[in-house]
Amino acid sequence: MHAEIHGHRGARGLRPENTLPGLAHTLELGVDALEFDVALTADRRLVLTHDLTVSAVTSADTRPAVPYDPLFPYVGRAVGELTLAQLRTLDCGVRLPRHPGDRFAATQVPVPGARMPTLGAVLGLVDAYGADGVRVHVELKSDPTRPELSADPHEFTELVVAELDRHRRLGGAAILSFDWRILDAARSLAPATPRYALVERDTMDGAWFNGLRLEDFDGDLPAIAATAGGTALSPDHVLMDEELARRAEKAELPVVVWTVNEPGRAAEMLDLGVAGIVTDYPDRMRALWADRDMRLPAPVTCVPGMS
Repeated sequence: MHAEIHGHRGARGLRPENTLPGLAHTLELGVDALEFDVALTADRRLVLTHDLTVSAVTSADTRPAVPYDPLFPYVGRAVGELTLAQLRTLDCGVRLPRHPGDRFAATQVPVPGARMPTLGAVLGLVDAYGADGVRVHVELKSDPTRPELSADPHEFTELVVAELDRHRRLGGAAILSFDWRILDAARSLAPATPRYALVERDTMDGAWFNGLRLEDFDGDLPAIAATAGGTALSPDHVLMDEELARRAEKAELPVVVWTVNEPGRAAEMLDLGVAGIVTDYPDRMRALWADRDMRLPAPVTCVPGMS
C-alpha cells in the first residue's frame, strides 16, 4: 500500500515548531509533505504560528521593536494586533514548557534565536533546497468563534493563494483549515489546489462547518467535508475507525489523520487504509514504513551554505 508521511509543524518533536531550522531538518529527514500554520499580522503579513495569540510555550520576548513600544511585551497578545517587525523580535527557538511533563521537552532540540518566519521565507527555503517533490501544506489558522482574533477568511485565503502563486507553488501545495469558510474561499480562488478539511470533536458544529450541520448528513463526516469544499478529510486520529474509513471510501475522499506519534497507533491507522499520517516524529514513521517495506519519501540533501 502507499501512504504518506506529513511533518507536523515541521517536526515538532525534534526541532522548534514552525521555524526555518525545524522545517529544514524535516526536509532533510524526508517527508512527503511539510505541514505548518500561518496567521495574519496587523500589517497584513503572513507568518508561521500555531496560535492566534503569541504563545508563551513557543515564543519568548527579547526586546521591543521600538523603544517604549506600548504593546511590549508581545507574548500573550493577539498575533493580529502586532506587526511583523514586532513578531520578529521573539525568540521562537526554545520551548518553554508550562509543566515538567511537557511531552516534547525531552526530545525537541532547541535552536536559540530562531525567529518567526514569513510564509514567503518558508517557500524560499523549500525552493533553495530544491525540494520540488515535497508538498507544502499550509494550515490557515482561523477561529470562527473568535472573530476578534481571526482575519477575514476570504482575504486571508486570497493572500495565501497569492503568495503560493508568486513562488510558483500552487501546484505543489495544499490548503488546510478547521474553519471551513477557508475551504469555500480556496475552492473559488485556487480550484486545482487540494483542500484538507480538518476536524476534531471540538469543531464538529455549524460555526466551524461554514453553516453546514452534521446531522443533515446523517453524521457522515466525509460527505459534509466534500460538500464544504474539501478534497481530503483530515480528522484527529481518535475519530478514525472502520465506519469512518468505509464512509470515506464511499465518498472517494482520502483520509489523512493527525497527530500520530506512536508507531503502534500509526500501524492501526495504516491498516484502516489512511492516505497519510501527520506526525511530530517523521523519524519514527520512517522506521515503521521501512519495517513494512513501504515507499519512503527521499531525504532532501542540504544545499551548500545552509545549516
